[in-house]
Amino acid sequence: MATVYYEKDADLGLLKGKKIVIFGYGSQGHAHTLNLKDSGLDVSVCLRPESKAIDRAKAAGVNVLTNPDEAARSADVVMIVIPDEDQKKLWDDHIAPNLKKGAALFFAHGFNIHFKRVVPRPDLDCLLIAPKGPGHLVRSQYQSGVGVPCLIAVGQDASGKAKQIGLAYARGIGGARAGVIETTFKEETETDLFGEQSVLCGGVTALIQAGFETLVKAGYQPEVAYFECLHEVKLIVDLIYNGGIANMRYSISNTAEYGDYTRGPRLINETTKKEMAKILEEIQSGKFAKEYIEECESGMPQLKQFRKELSGSLIEKVGDQLRSMMPWLDGSVQKREQHTGEVISPALKTADLVKK
Repeated sequence: MATVYYEKDADLGLLKGKKIVIFGYGSQGHAHTLNLKDSGLDVSVCLRPESKAIDRAKAAGVNVLTNPDEAARSADVVMIVIPDEDQKKLWDDHIAPNLKKGAALFFAHGFNIHFKRVVPRPDLDCLLIAPKGPGHLVRSQYQSGVGVPCLIAVGQDASGKAKQIGLAYARGIGGARAGVIETTFKEETETDLFGEQSVLCGGVTALIQAGFETLVKAGYQPEVAYFECLHEVKLIVDLIYNGGIANMRYSISNTAEYGDYTRGPRLINETTKKEMAKILEEIQSGKFAKEYIEECESGMPQLKQFRKELSGSLIEKVGDQLRSMMPWLDGSVQKREQHTGEVISPALKTADLVKK
């Protein structure tokens, strides 16, 4: 079983008097910054001079730095929470040449350390603190007096106190209230990528689209297919999220439960598991990381094409139409118009959607 640490194991005093700099103010960056600030620590955020996040950070009372070289020189602790593909350049050009001897280098995901795109100097502590929830949840749970569980890993212990410093950081963002689970950079990176690709993102979306297309091809209305194969996913996922698979099966009808047991394994079978094993092997070998970095360095042509194809697909057009009927959804047309100011034309009829 995993080793789990709590607030009693974490001394926040280890970070008192230390200058913490967070590079990035997105989902995780804003949550880490504000939680550390509210924990009484000296924290700043480093952003590009043209970043739209500067005003948000300043409005929240955060000290904003816009020179990455100076930010790195001033830091005792650095947390990098910018996109994976941008971290190597930031490290090579700004942080590595300027970070003081004996500082601590933190990541919220192990990609660049595990695949050796970032190689910390021998004098630095290198740690992973990865909250197991999106930034808005990390922030809201902290404000509520609780926290989101975190993973901790020590990649390099130059000071002899790396784990203790990591636990102090986890306490500062609220993670030690819930529990901090010990792992490794390798385990966090490989399981995270595998989960995203085979289940959470790749697996779920491919299953949704395949189900939708099967029903539409059989002559059923796209709106009805959308409800049955996409919209109601949240109902099932929430039941699983809150109480596990058994809770979901307890909560659904006997008809649905019987169909679950007898038909699910026909879809996710030994052939599927063999393909999952191949996906895991590509992650473990570094093949996926190499492929992804090459895609980024070439301007992301495949990713842009995938996005274009999805935006023009029937399932997305039907989704826009149906979500416009549900103003309580963040992705509804009304919300989009309110948030972006764009005027979205009335949803097309099903016949027009099918033609397109």
